[in-house]
Amino acid sequence: MDFHRADLAFDQSIHTTMADGGVTRVETDSLGSRNIPARAYWGINVSRALDNFAISGRPISVYPDFIYGYACVKQAAARANAEIGTLEKTRAELIDRACEEIKDGKLLQEFVVDVIQGGAGTSTNMNVNEVIANRGLELAGHPRGAYEHLHPNDDVNRSQSTNDTYPTALKVGLCLSIQRFLAQLGSLEKAFDDKAHEFKGILKVGRTQLMDAVPMTLEQELESFAITLAEDHAHFEGLIRELCEINLGGTAIGTGIAADPRFPEAARRHLANITGHEIRTAANLVEATTDVGVFMELSGALKRTAMKLSKICNDLRLLGSGPQAGLAEINLPARQAGSSIMPGKVNPVIPEVVNEVAFVVAGADVTMTMAAEAGQLQLNAFEPVMAHALFNSLTWMTAAIMTLRVNCVAGITANEARLARQVGSFVGVITALIPHIGYANAAELAKQALTTDENIADLVVRSGLLKRDEVDELMSPERLTRH
Repeated sequence: MDFHRADLAFDQSIHTTMADGGVTRVETDSLGSRNIPARAYWGINVSRALDNFAISGRPISVYPDFIYGYACVKQAAARANAEIGTLEKTRAELIDRACEEIKDGKLLQEFVVDVIQGGAGTSTNMNVNEVIANRGLELAGHPRGAYEHLHPNDDVNRSQSTNDTYPTALKVGLCLSIQRFLAQLGSLEKAFDDKAHEFKGILKVGRTQLMDAVPMTLEQELESFAITLAEDHAHFEGLIRELCEINLGGTAIGTGIAADPRFPEAARRHLANITGHEIRTAANLVEATTDVGVFMELSGALKRTAMKLSKICNDLRLLGSGPQAGLAEINLPARQAGSSIMPGKVNPVIPEVVNEVAFVVAGADVTMTMAAEAGQLQLNAFEPVMAHALFNSLTWMTAAIMTLRVNCVAGITANEARLARQVGSFVGVITALIPHIGYANAAELAKQALTTDENIADLVVRSGLLKRDEVDELMSPERLTRH
């Protein structure tokens, strides 16, 4: 039974029709009463959000790391409230048990509000509160909706607000997603490095502005891909540390209203124990509640890596172009037929799909910029679209990096015969001889070689400027590439 579809109007009749056997329960808030499917762990706040935010058709459950992060926050809050005596231990234990189940991946289908929502994330927070409360009630032997025994707001949300739990849960979830991303990025770095060593000593033509430049090795070219990605890897590890600064305990605007003064430190300590991260409370919670700078920085880092990957994929497509009329210096693995009309055509589909993901990530960074700028006074109300942009970028980038490694990089082969022919007649090698024969002589010989397509080494020897053994030494792969 699917309560996620964006085109459903969740009025009373639909609730009744879609619930098991037409059974519903009645829940009431300050706006009135609603029939809720009896089997649902979510309640009236979610029901209203399903009506109001039928936007993307994508429930928040599409980002499990975010749900995990929220469960960690609610678990830490329950433990902190129990510790300082602001919540009965029996109720805190029920919340704790429900959170542990959610962290284990259970009840994921109950997180149904749309990823795009107004209200600064209140619908997400209440979705979490209601699911935890109703699962806790069930664990205690009470029916769902019997909130006098365990209440979504009074108990699960005790000492908290959406405005401190949402960004904190977002940060915890992003740390987990970044770790998954980095695992794949590290594997891709190694794949390029391994492939570089496989191509050690294979000379090729280096190019600038798509024009022939000077010699290099295929090893150097692929090694540079590994190194540039490793630089970004280190940057993301630093971002994880930045994400560990939280505003939990600041409640509505950072002043800590409705929370015991002991709560922020107790919650921080418990969240650190639960997540294993070095969680620290921001020095000024009012400032921290309005500040989305770290989300902007993460988005920028993702765009940077995406553009690097896109450039690498552009290079792979160029180097593998052909196979007859292109560069054809390397062979990319054939993954699928490339045309419905041209027999035998195979396209570089894996690099292409990574390019497409990079374009989406770049667009998401524009969204982040606009959402960050739109914050007003003591709160930025647009963290839901930030969450969507960041988790979507991380999810897609992680998948794109994996397919690039598995379905492309691992199977690249070198077209050594073609590379050797190109280098043999390549006038760019004469650059290495300039210190020995002078620029003017080198330019004249280069012009002659381009006209006659003769071998550069033979022309230099015939000119009498250098002897054969001198030319051979100066034009050795080691000297040409300084490798």
